[in-house]
Amino acid sequence: MWFAAAASSPVRLGQLLTGWQHDAGSLTALAVLAALGAAYAAGVHRLARRKRRWSPWRSAAFGAGLVLVELAVGSGIASYDDSVFTVHVVQHLLLMNAAPPLLALGAPITLLLQATRRRTTSRLLRVLHSRPVELLTHPLVAFGVATATMYAYFLTPLYGASLRHPVLHDATHLVFLLAGCLYWWLVVGLDPIPHRLGHAARMGYLGLGIPLASFLGVAILNMAHPIAPEHTLADTRAGGGVLWGFSELFTVAALAVIFLQWVREEDRRAAREDRRLDAVAAAEAVVAAAAERLGEHPEEL
Repeated sequence: MWFAAAASSPVRLGQLLTGWQHDAGSLTALAVLAALGAAYAAGVHRLARRKRRWSPWRSAAFGAGLVLVELAVGSGIASYDDSVFTVHVVQHLLLMNAAPPLLALGAPITLLLQATRRRTTSRLLRVLHSRPVELLTHPLVAFGVATATMYAYFLTPLYGASLRHPVLHDATHLVFLLAGCLYWWLVVGLDPIPHRLGHAARMGYLGLGIPLASFLGVAILNMAHPIAPEHTLADTRAGGGVLWGFSELFTVAALAVIFLQWVREEDRRAAREDRRLDAVAAAEAVVAAAAERLGEHPEEL
């Protein structure tokens, strides 16, 4: 079984917990993540000054997404990404399947639109509805980009090249994160993007990706040779199993989130309809009372 296979080199818990990276790429990523977190917090603070409430759950989700990105590229996980393929797979799953949904649930675009001045908001809306953004966020384009990113990286010489060229390696991290954001913003995102899918369409969208992710994991799991000279065959197959299993796990979790969003939206819609019917009934009661009164006292006409 894949989960019984040995890794290329021993993975030590102490190294995972304490092996924080201090190279230029990791420190740059940390600075960017800190800036994004500070900007998000400033937006929430600005709304609070305007007496407008921002959901703490959204803030927590966005913060958790940033933390997962940092864990992927700056923690002890990153110290093994050149030597242990299984850990490398975990790193890329964090960047593409774990952090992006949380960032999307944080609704940063909505926060930006609400926290900025009206003129800036108008400009942002024009950008959001521009042709390039509409094309890039089209479901077929986002799905294709995410799928092509995974297949091109793991099934071509690009993977081996990234191990030998640090700049290319850092670039692949960014590409995985951006591709994941494109994909997951359509699935669980709360922001006003051009192509907003209904809940049933989101579930179907996720369903399309299940066989493709499974095929990629199984293809790596059944490789006859190591994916790169730096790894053993056992480690390669273990990584394929991790990719297969955890891709399915993220999909199931996303389906649960979509279902909960669907239920909440239906509850809000039912509440709005109840309020509308109550208002109509109250207006009809007023009209009926007025008509009855006029019938009893026609002199008031």
